[in-house]
Amino acid sequence: MAVIFTKTERGHAEITSRAGGLSPRVRRVLIFVDGKRTVAELRDMLQYDDLQHTLGLLEEEGYIEMAGVPGPGGRAHETPAAMPSMTTFRLHPPGDDPVRLQKARNFMLNTLNAFVGALGTSSLQDRIEAARNQADLRALFDEWYYAIVSSRDGRREAEHLRGKLLEVI
Repeated sequence: MAVIFTKTERGHAEITSRAGGLSPRVRRVLIFVDGKRTVAELRDMLQYDDLQHTLGLLEEEGYIEMAGVPGPGGRAHETPAAMPSMTTFRLHPPGDDPVRLQKARNFMLNTLNAFVGALGTSSLQDRIEAARNQADLRALFDEWYYAIVSSRDGRREAEHLRGKLLEVI
C-alpha cells in the first residue's frame, strides 16, 4: 500500500511514557512509523503478516495518522481528502440488507471453520450467528480477524480475507 503514516502527539507521548499499555509487537510498529516510510516499506522491514491490521488499530487509537502518499523523491504529499481510514467499513444504503447481512455472516463463519476450526471459536461463531444487523457483525470484526491471524494458514490469507469481508460488512 502506498500510504505514509506519521505519529500523532499521542504516538510520540506513548514512545516516551509507555502509558498506553501497547503490546511489544504493536509498540515496535509505532516506533517504526516515521512519516517517511510507506506501509510496503514497513512490511518489508517488520515482516508482520498482520501489519495492516496493527496500523489500523494504531490509527483508531489515535497514535498515528496518514501523512500522505509518496511523491517524487519519496517525500509524503498531502493525503487526498477522499482517502479512507484503513479500518473504515463501507457505507451502505440506510437500513439493513438481509442478503448482505447473511453473506457477511456466512463469510465470517466459513473462514473461521476453514482456518481456525469450530472448537476454538464456538463462542464467536454463536455471536456471529446471533448478529441481527451490520453493526453487530462490525462489532465482532476485530475478534474475527484476531482468530484468523492466530492460525498459521489464516495468517497467510488474513489481509485478503479482511478485504473480502470489508466489501460486504
